Amino acid sequence: MIPDPLHPAIVHFPIVLMAFLPLAALGALWAVRRGAVPLRAWAVPVAVAGALTLSAWAALQTGQAQEDRAEDVVGEQRLEAHEESGERFLILSGVVLAISALGLLAGAPGRGARAVATVATLGLLVAGYQVGHSGGNLVYGDGTSPGVSQLSAGGGGEGAGEGAERGKAGEDDD
Repeated sequence: MIPDPLHPAIVHFPIVLMAFLPLAALGALWAVRRGAVPLRAWAVPVAVAGALTLSAWAALQTGQAQEDRAEDVVGEQRLEAHEESGERFLILSGVVLAISALGLLAGAPGRGARAVATVATLGLLVAGYQVGHSGGNLVYGDGTSPGVSQLSAGGGGEGAGEGAERGKAGEDDD
């Protein structure tokens, strides 16, 4: 069974891969330093970076597919900020993938690319945190505005939608 909405299920893939990528890169650098063939050892972080970029693209696509429905609940400005941070994350993950792929080269260019890619994975953690934080605020609220979960649980408010109506209907059962 495919979840509906799909976006909340998909976004967890880039989060996990983003957290794993620096570990994979550091592990590959350690393996190369201990004598592993760079092409073989560095293939792991390149594959993880590729999966990350693909999953970030899928998260962005599923988010855009559900944009109108979410915008009615949380507002255009908050949703747009989250979308922009998601787009930035996708671009940065693609840049990290490209630099990581250059790490497959032999000699000094490959060594340099592997070092730069490893540092870049740490920067990607910051961008990923921004996307996740803004998405979490959309779902759970940010202290000043309610989130989707609060509105759909019957918290009311403008644009609360069907979830709030269902919550109110359940109160009449006393």
